[in-house]
Amino acid sequence: MKFFATCPKGLEPVLFDELQALNVETPKQTLAGVYFSGGLEAAYRACLWSRVANRILLELKRCPAETADELYRGVREVSWLEHMRPEGTLLIDFTGQSEGINHSRFGAQKVKDAIVDQIRDETGRRPSVERQKPDLRVNVHLQRGEATIAIDMSGDSLHRRGYRLEAGKAPMKENLAAALLYRCGWPAKAAEGQALLDPMCGSGTLLVEGALMAADIAPGLLRRDYGFTYWTQHNNTIWQTLLDEAKERRETGLKQAKSRFEGFDADIKVLNHARENARRAGIESLIHLERRDLSRLSRPTSDEQGLVITNPPYGERLGDEPTLFFLYQHLGERLKADFAGWQAAVFTGNPELCRMMKLASDKTYKLYNGAIPSQLQIFNIRARKASELLVETPSESVQPAVEATDEVDAAPVELSDGAQMLANRLKKNLKQLGKWAKRENISCYRLYDADLPEYSAAIDLYNDWVHVQEYQAPKSIDVVKAFARLQEIVAVLPSVLGIPAEKIVLKQRKRQQGTNQYEKRDQTEHYFDVNEGGCRILVNLEDYLDTGLFLDHRPVRLQVQQQAKGKDFLNLFSYTSTVSLHAAKGGARSTTSVDMSATYLNWARKNFALNGFSETQHQFIQEDCIKWLKGQKGQSYDLIFMDPPTFSNSKRMHDVLDIQRDHVDLIKLAMGLLRPEGKLIFSNNYRRFKIDPQLSEVFKVVDITRKTIDLDFKRHARIHQCFEISALMQSAEE
Repeated sequence: MKFFATCPKGLEPVLFDELQALNVETPKQTLAGVYFSGGLEAAYRACLWSRVANRILLELKRCPAETADELYRGVREVSWLEHMRPEGTLLIDFTGQSEGINHSRFGAQKVKDAIVDQIRDETGRRPSVERQKPDLRVNVHLQRGEATIAIDMSGDSLHRRGYRLEAGKAPMKENLAAALLYRCGWPAKAAEGQALLDPMCGSGTLLVEGALMAADIAPGLLRRDYGFTYWTQHNNTIWQTLLDEAKERRETGLKQAKSRFEGFDADIKVLNHARENARRAGIESLIHLERRDLSRLSRPTSDEQGLVITNPPYGERLGDEPTLFFLYQHLGERLKADFAGWQAAVFTGNPELCRMMKLASDKTYKLYNGAIPSQLQIFNIRARKASELLVETPSESVQPAVEATDEVDAAPVELSDGAQMLANRLKKNLKQLGKWAKRENISCYRLYDADLPEYSAAIDLYNDWVHVQEYQAPKSIDVVKAFARLQEIVAVLPSVLGIPAEKIVLKQRKRQQGTNQYEKRDQTEHYFDVNEGGCRILVNLEDYLDTGLFLDHRPVRLQVQQQAKGKDFLNLFSYTSTVSLHAAKGGARSTTSVDMSATYLNWARKNFALNGFSETQHQFIQEDCIKWLKGQKGQSYDLIFMDPPTFSNSKRMHDVLDIQRDHVDLIKLAMGLLRPEGKLIFSNNYRRFKIDPQLSEVFKVVDITRKTIDLDFKRHARIHQCFEISALMQSAEE
């Protein structure tokens, strides 16, 4: 008998090797499959044991089929009563086309007519079409005017093992997962007892397929029906012998399996699917599944070697590419940090993302995930050299980028007396604040805030970058003099801080209206991350007036991080959601961030991705906060942070916001979402703000402004005002 095993494009070499291992006769690799020959046992064994094939087709005949009539005659030349009962059911799969047959449905109709007409002419009875579980599934492929007529021995596609009834948003087919594992040499690794780990396991397909291989379990054991089940030439004795053999191998394999299997995912729902899939596959005892963000990825302590394999999102169906850059970067960092001696494999439809891992791939295979051209990149994780460990500073222990120099003698001699005074003031501040920042593990802070009235600017350090915001000079100040002083600021900074002028970003800060401070001002897209409280936060010093991180709110962010564990956290007017990020870092059960700007919410998503947090428990809502608050029913939170603008008349807002006028209503709306023991942290940067006394009649209001001003903002402590607001405790009598 002649057979053809079909498979997805790119998997032909893997299928060829697999069929050779099954001892089929004369295998021959071709596009999208492998030809082989043998008896019924060879076909049955391929159906039962092939992890890569889609279908096993038994070829009956080849015939000319340029026209519909030729196809009809060729099909009628097969004796169909040798393959099915007169009153049986059938289904036709037709692929290909010719001049006379340009549609698969038309071709399938002609094949069906030929079979039905032949059987009716010979018996007076006729078979019927059945799409779900037909007695006979006929496959016809038309190419270059020739039709190949075959019986589908597999029935439903072999990749459908029977264990995966539910999956995530973008599931990988089981036979593709198996092929990836073959490419990584997993069967040999499993024989050595190596571990298999998927840090973004979804519904667990890679892990289940890996466990089936390790335990020597035939992938077809769970299937009840095959294409040959009701075929009249089916030999049940041969089939039962193969089944009994496979069952014995499964029992032995489960006892002898030595490998550890671990799967992590941030989405508890898909993890539950994975558990059910493992249970149905009969290997739940082998696999440990756990909800875990990528940020907590670590090597199992008892395993010296193993395979990390994963299929991260790559922008085709899930996520967006800019955010994914950081996910892949984070994955690479975790692999380099904790998986020396292991092998890692990443399957992606966007190979450019793998470059973010900063690992050199040892092998690359071009494959397809459905119709999507994809790559499997395999990495051997090597131990880092001592020199690399010295160069790389762990994100948990970032040191201040600049420290005070002993002298300012590097300043240009042509500086005026005023500029020299500025240089000396910067040096003094740097000595004081640099020691404090180093002690507190702060990598960005305000160095200078118009300490000398003549030099009216805010100067902030972000690692080894300097962000200078010149305050708009009053109209009484000569513009030429103001510009000269600004030039002196820029001239002094490199010599005092020991940084190149190219790393100084200069802006003018003037009174803003609406959301002007959030509007884009440039197109550099130059983002880099800074460290705060163990969080990595993206900043952009050039494209917007603000950088993505309000430095004055550092104590509030750290306070939220300390208080958020196990709580549902809401962040209103969230900007880039750095407070939400700190809540997530502190172990919040969930975070919800609401802001009008899609730009800043996307920035927030990147922050979460950079830190290895999934969006499953962390929600980002683009909406006018006032409208959103008014529309909430049934929602409640343990901890709320609200930092509205002083004034906003943005076109995207349904109402004009004036914080002094509107704060009472705004606070009452937010308190309506607060659980009885919860807390609202309310902040704003209106320097003349006065909180309405009526709020103290219905809530407990505590001014915590002084506690939320760090050393670098003590000089201008009214940069913001901050209050803790909670429910009044009722007396026992009440």
